[in-house]
Amino acid sequence: MDKVYEGKAKIVYRTEDPDKYILYFKDTATAFDATKKAQIVGKGELNNTISSLIFDMLEKKGIKTHFIRKLSQREMLVWRAKRFDVEVVVRNITAGSLCKRLGIEEGRLLHKPLVEFFYKNDTLHDPLLCYEHILLLELLKEEQVSVLKKTALEVNEILKDFFKERGLLFVDFKLEFGELPDGKIAIVDEISPDTCRLWDAKTGEKLDKDRFRFDLGDLIEGYKKVLERIQTL
Repeated sequence: MDKVYEGKAKIVYRTEDPDKYILYFKDTATAFDATKKAQIVGKGELNNTISSLIFDMLEKKGIKTHFIRKLSQREMLVWRAKRFDVEVVVRNITAGSLCKRLGIEEGRLLHKPLVEFFYKNDTLHDPLLCYEHILLLELLKEEQVSVLKKTALEVNEILKDFFKERGLLFVDFKLEFGELPDGKIAIVDEISPDTCRLWDAKTGEKLDKDRFRFDLGDLIEGYKKVLERIQTL
């Protein structure tokens, strides 16, 4: 296949249809700007399966994504998208960089979801952006910023309830967006334990990539627990 792009966790390939691409999920795990890296057998298959299930569920609830269908254990067929260089993070419980930046303890339940924007730029280490920064850098138009924030909050409510029903706390998550061939804005990339923080609601066990970041336990074991719970769709 004709490779379009290779990132840390996925490879993008062209298909015979110029409007459709294939995402191949790799077993590579990275953290801290890829200063920590490992090959974890089975990670790609789990992320592809989890993302496919979540994307399919969101599509059925009216949320536009690039997802078309799962092709194989490691491959997902998606619509070609012009990706925006802005990542949207929604937080329900304090964790990760928020605690580090603001000096607050982990695990504080927020009164309402916190939405943050980050510049997707490896050279600059993905800095935090305010609304005015986005417009200054011409990364998005004003109306596009509103669409991204509105969609991210809608997805947050859907997934928060979805995971709660399955005994999981939806701590925070990252979304990437892009413009599809028909001009519509959609969620792209993946939604998986690589991009979400998920904690067991009873025990507080972390079942996401923090297991790899901070050596909290076997990553595959955590991701399998997430998959087992969400397969009850």
